[in-house]
Amino acid sequence: MTIQEAQNTIDKWINSTGVRYFNELTNMAILSEEVGEVARIIARKYGEQSFKESDKDKDLGDELADVLFVLMCIANQTGVDLTEALKKNLDKKTKRDSERHRNNKKLK
Repeated sequence: MTIQEAQNTIDKWINSTGVRYFNELTNMAILSEEVGEVARIIARKYGEQSFKESDKDKDLGDELADVLFVLMCIANQTGVDLTEALKKNLDKKTKRDSERHRNNKKLK
């Protein structure tokens, strides 16, 4: 599935199953919540925190998909084509960081 196909699929799902988009501020809050859930898993699985019983069944892939879903909702409702935005962003990063990371002694 391409990014554009995913945006279209989510738009169709929102308009059929979800009834309508939550407003942008609500979706921003939901995105923050979902990112927090990803952080919780990462902190426990790869960091130094231990899992609580209630956290043991959490699936990182599912939580990352939740982040992607809400991010695409925000893009859809604000008219952002994420395919084009990502292309432009990668071009910007390539031009800006072409030597920066290669010359970073911390990364050697």
